[in-house]
Amino acid sequence: MVDAHQTFVIVGAGLAGAKAAETLRSEGFTGRVILIGDERDHPYERPPLSKGYLTGGADRDSAFVQQAPWYAEHDIELHLGQPVVGLHRADRTVTLGDGTNLHYDKLLLTTGSEPRRLDIPGTDLAGVHHLRRLAHADRLKNVLASLGRENGHLVIAGAGWIGLEVAAAARGYGAEVTIIEPAPTPLHSVLGPELGAVFTDLHAEHGVRFQFGRRLTEITGQDGMVLAAITDDGEEHPAHDVLAAIGAAPRTALAESSGLTMADPPLGGIAVDASLRTSDPDIFAAGDVAAADHPLLGQRLRVEHWANALNGGPAAARAMLGREVSYDRIPYFFSDQYDLGLEFSGHAAPGSYDQVVCRGDVGKRQFIAFWLREGRVLAGMNVNVWDVTEAIQHLIRSGRPVDPDALADPAVPLSTLG
Repeated sequence: MVDAHQTFVIVGAGLAGAKAAETLRSEGFTGRVILIGDERDHPYERPPLSKGYLTGGADRDSAFVQQAPWYAEHDIELHLGQPVVGLHRADRTVTLGDGTNLHYDKLLLTTGSEPRRLDIPGTDLAGVHHLRRLAHADRLKNVLASLGRENGHLVIAGAGWIGLEVAAAARGYGAEVTIIEPAPTPLHSVLGPELGAVFTDLHAEHGVRFQFGRRLTEITGQDGMVLAAITDDGEEHPAHDVLAAIGAAPRTALAESSGLTMADPPLGGIAVDASLRTSDPDIFAAGDVAAADHPLLGQRLRVEHWANALNGGPAAARAMLGREVSYDRIPYFFSDQYDLGLEFSGHAAPGSYDQVVCRGDVGKRQFIAFWLREGRVLAGMNVNVWDVTEAIQHLIRSGRPVDPDALADPAVPLSTLG
């Protein structure tokens, strides 16, 4: 039985928002819980969009956080297909696109991020795609299958995680793939030059063509359909479809318009403390949109990965209930490409580390890479090596210097180094 003594509103019905609503109920909150999303689909997880669902290895329903009846069974009021167009802090209300005003006692913003757009001629053509929403994945899955049947060409702008995962999926369908990337290696800003070559070789072995040091300048077409993608060296690359995979931007318009404090560029996002509270004591933020003070790493971070939504939503929910919260999860993500699986833990921005140490066989793509500063582990990536995430995260948490030679030696258990 819902007690209307308090109303908690969650704006953003993705993984973070859904897990926050779930946590409010599991932690005993008996007030109204209102979950608002601008998509018509029930809350879903995003990794399948570029992994299992896109490749055909998992069905569509596997992406959903809960089955549809679960929300009513737990007295969670769902408003789907409804954008929030106004946040009025003075009277603690939000306005939906249909004009409805909803009061809140506590508000959680889990508005996520949106794909960055190519600012070049031709992006209005029918064969230009982005991948952020389930509807995008529905469409792209059909496109990849069609390209595979017809020996069609996909050009991908960007060799980040999404670009590479879609490339792997496209090759699985038999499509021809060319990746245009301004940096000298894939994942250059994430892994640095030391590890990018691993992914160049992986995808080249599967028939992907790379154009490094190049940018798209135009997409040409005829009768509304894509014909080619032109790079800044004047080369024309045949294309039937183009995927823009050049990153994502936090969806902060609602928070900005209400006067909440934002994180400084280039980080961006809504500034929150270690309890995920914004500059307004009644408003919290979690997931992609939240730029949080990380109590362990000693810096403000905005993490655009599944694990941050999975864990950040519940942490914010507990803070909304008045619990003591210090959100200090080690950033974590995973990726699957062909027969390569990996997990990455930690944070090692370009220029923040002075050494990269590998244990295992990089050539066979079965290894662990560590990013170090002054002998302390900042991050670790295990590639086709499993059940080591806990040990890697322990090394990061400890903050103690480790012997690089011992770190590189597979005979030395990781558990003895921290």
